[in-house]
Amino acid sequence: MTQKELDILLQFFKTLADENRLKIIGLLSHREHSVGELAALLDLKEPTVSHHLARLKTLGLVDVRADGNNRFYRLDRAALGRLNQEIFSTERLTSWVDDIDVDAWDRKVLSDYIHDGKLKQIPTKEKKLIVILRWLITRFEPGRRYTERDVNDIIEGVYDDYAMLRRELVDFGFLARDSGGGGYWIPEDSV
Repeated sequence: MTQKELDILLQFFKTLADENRLKIIGLLSHREHSVGELAALLDLKEPTVSHHLARLKTLGLVDVRADGNNRFYRLDRAALGRLNQEIFSTERLTSWVDDIDVDAWDRKVLSDYIHDGKLKQIPTKEKKLIVILRWLITRFEPGRRYTERDVNDIIEGVYDDYAMLRRELVDFGFLARDSGGGGYWIPEDSV
């Protein structure tokens, strides 16, 4: 997402962060209205409605039609469609985060919980626990089967409560196990 598109997106949300503007859009989505009609429907003064319409018009969300001395405003559905395609697509919304180091948070969690290759404590928050489990699973080899004793030994090398971490690895899908619990492995879809 370019800086210009990000600025448009920010302006869009700032403009719509007003209850009266949202109500105006709702009314205009049904049919066109004059400033006087909108003022009466919303119990606002006409200059206030004109101000809100000007903000919406700047974004291209409303269109105006002149009929003699009267001006009728309507929602510009085509502009909404263009905005949706150009800016609000999932690809466009997520593209601006490509420059952000999303692994920085993981590194922060690991530095908070790991010291000299040992886990200091098991995080209570699930999001942090998953970071720890992703770190822990790197000690296992994909395609290899492990006995429960093997799994316990690997985990005990980094933390004393190997049974809890073994359960968490299985519960979160980092490790799979035989129904009897004797054999463990990294599932194909988690590699």
